[in-house]
Amino acid sequence: MDSEPVDVAPEQAFGWAVLRQRWEALTFLHWAVAPEVVAPLLPAGTRPDTLDGVTHVGLIGFRMVGLGLGRGPAVPYLGSFWETNVRLYSVDGTGRRAVVFRSLDASRLIPVLVARATLGLPYRWSAMGVDRDGDRYTYRCRRRWPGPRGATSRMVVRVGAPIAEPTPLEHFVTARWGLHTRAYGRTLHLPNWHPRWPLHRAELLHLDDDLITAAGLPAPVGPPASVLFSPGVPVRFGPPVPLRRPVSATAAAPRRRGGR
Repeated sequence: MDSEPVDVAPEQAFGWAVLRQRWEALTFLHWAVAPEVVAPLLPAGTRPDTLDGVTHVGLIGFRMVGLGLGRGPAVPYLGSFWETNVRLYSVDGTGRRAVVFRSLDASRLIPVLVARATLGLPYRWSAMGVDRDGDRYTYRCRRRWPGPRGATSRMVVRVGAPIAEPTPLEHFVTARWGLHTRAYGRTLHLPNWHPRWPLHRAELLHLDDDLITAAGLPAPVGPPASVLFSPGVPVRFGPPVPLRRPVSATAAAPRRRGGR
């Protein structure tokens, strides 16, 4: 089945939100990688999503703010924290484009434990922080639990001008409206929605990262194919939906009666 189009501003595709939050001060780094390298790392029922024959691995640092359930209030203290994730790009049998997280390092232990237990997401508890000096942001992460303990990441970027019209690659790595994850023997699709990204050009000034290789991926070679910054968006997540198993030709064929 063909993949759905990359839509930068879709309508909300679910009736009610199970989670809501805000993502702030995001930096997106992306490198091109061959699809066959990441295919074994994706959940069953999904395949690498590609643009011009390659897929991408992303390293994204940001602040999660005001995490809350449904229409209830944001969780005090525990609902806001720093996060750095390593992610891949997937498409399932119905053509839905999504992300697959190889790791999500967060600075609050309780949300890490809840996300691991409920959705099988590979959250890690880490010491994290971000320093801002004018248009310069420094993201720091040191993993605590689970391993590899001591894996670190430090990236420094300078934020540039707003982007009036993102390139196809910039749309491809940011216009994502769901995630795929494997939990309790099933692959799930968890839809999300937010307004169109306000994106800025950015310059990578420094990177010293262990998180990508700790996630089972080869170390990036050369500078990123894309460096972006966003001040942030409010986000809603809908209920998770199991992927349907494809119907085999044998199961789909009608049974004959009265003979072979």
